[in-house]
Amino acid sequence: MGLEAKPDALLDLAGGQGDEAMPPTVAKALAGAHLTFSVRSKKPLSDSGEKDLVGMGMKLSVPGGTLAEYRLAGDFVYFRLDMQKSSELMGFPLPSPKDLPKGEEGLAKALEGEWVKVDVTDLKKNASGKGSSDSTGSRDSTGSKDSLDEKTQRKVLKALRGVIADDVTLRSAGTENGTEHIVAKASFRELLTDLFDKLGPLKDELPPGAGFPTAKDLKDAPAKKVAVDFSLTNGTLSKVSFDLATLADGKKGAKVPLVVKFGKAGDIGAPSGATEVPLGELGGPLLSGAPMGGF
Repeated sequence: MGLEAKPDALLDLAGGQGDEAMPPTVAKALAGAHLTFSVRSKKPLSDSGEKDLVGMGMKLSVPGGTLAEYRLAGDFVYFRLDMQKSSELMGFPLPSPKDLPKGEEGLAKALEGEWVKVDVTDLKKNASGKGSSDSTGSRDSTGSKDSLDEKTQRKVLKALRGVIADDVTLRSAGTENGTEHIVAKASFRELLTDLFDKLGPLKDELPPGAGFPTAKDLKDAPAKKVAVDFSLTNGTLSKVSFDLATLADGKKGAKVPLVVKFGKAGDIGAPSGATEVPLGELGGPLLSGAPMGGF
């Protein structure tokens, strides 16, 4: 997924002036950022469930190199982070490896931007201790659902299809170099309002924390028409494009295109030379939100 825009456009969308304005260093990084997500399954993805996933990876690239990378392969979660770039983006220095106490060599490797790994079993224990999903991934220790069952998924999809049929207009934008372009257009506020109206009756069946916007939130949503461009190559979806600037009161002519491309998965194998680190040494919150597939 690539986000490309001129830094001044991003600054304008982020607030433009004052304390809420996006820092120029962050704007420049986001202007050329690419997020790549790869997944490998035992079955075709359209037929896959969580337990069919055998590996996944995510990489965030910014101008000048890779900012962060994550992989799930076998029994370990692997990750690395470019601390220098992160420090520059955040605007304050991060701890130096030489300042760490003895016995934390693994954390030092992480601070140096090298690959480190954590045993998936440790992550499962950490999640279990916080009352999240059990080994089935269906309910937490309190008995409440943490994921959608198949019946609820079908209800959500039916609601989504109904809203799209009612609110979205489709038109062909022609074919170029063997790629067909389909443009979907709708009122952003109307689309959101109708979607949450349809999902309202399902609220008790959704996982805890699936918050719904208030009536005021929906009223404040932009009423502008938004368009999403779908590219189909040989009948297969290859790209989705959307201009985020249409949702903001930015400068006239500003464009912030969000582009999602679909293609062959990248490398999600176990990287060589990774240093194993105990979860407690890294800090649970750092990895507690990492996707774990069917584990």
